[in-house]
Amino acid sequence: MGVLAGRTALVTGASRGIGRGIAERLGRDGARVAVHYGRNETAAKETVAAIEAAGGSAFTIRAELGIPGDTEALWEEFDRHADGLDILVNNAGIGVSRPIEEIDEEEYDRVFAVNVKAPFFVVKQGMARLRDGGRVINVSSGLARTAAMPNNMAYAMTKGALDVFSRDLSKVLGPRNITVNSVAPGIIATDNTHELLHASEDAWANAAAYSALGRVGETADVADVVAFLASDGGRWVTGSWVDATGGSLT
Repeated sequence: MGVLAGRTALVTGASRGIGRGIAERLGRDGARVAVHYGRNETAAKETVAAIEAAGGSAFTIRAELGIPGDTEALWEEFDRHADGLDILVNNAGIGVSRPIEEIDEEEYDRVFAVNVKAPFFVVKQGMARLRDGGRVINVSSGLARTAAMPNNMAYAMTKGALDVFSRDLSKVLGPRNITVNSVAPGIIATDNTHELLHASEDAWANAAAYSALGRVGETADVADVVAFLASDGGRWVTGSWVDATGGSLT
């Protein structure tokens, strides 16, 4: 029996990348995992299959975040599979990396709708489903606290907002013994960062040099931190911003 046996987890944006790594790790630890996806059903089913192949239990739920009715659709789908929740991981997010002069209002609104508004209302509408003693973990980014990177301004702003959300929400849910934390990855090798990490011969080495540990992060590096916070071992950590950048901020 895993350390999370008997618990139900929901991971948004779990069809690939960091979200998939988190979902698979929580599944290995014994949680029954709701694998949320927006559009890529095939990838979500692959995540479920990987969890089940490792002896775990999982199911998919679809809801496109950042549009009207998104969080209502997510919870309606969730309720068809489970009657309560112990671990909520807000991982789904989109990026934008361009100078401020090139970002229009529609794109700005879209990145805030997915990265900030959706987690807020996922939590708001999920509070009645979240059991006492549960966990809320918001996946932030080291970009919110690194040296200024103007081309990532809008994206970093959303993650800064998510960090404030985590801090303040911890006071709201604390009386129910529910912890709330932000986990901030650095540069992680995923399909989303593939182009960045292979942009030139030196791109991978340059990315690795950001970390005090001298390597590019893997999804498991972040998933292991999330798994700790989700476990009983993380019971005394709340309202915190957890650096999971491999020392990129030192």
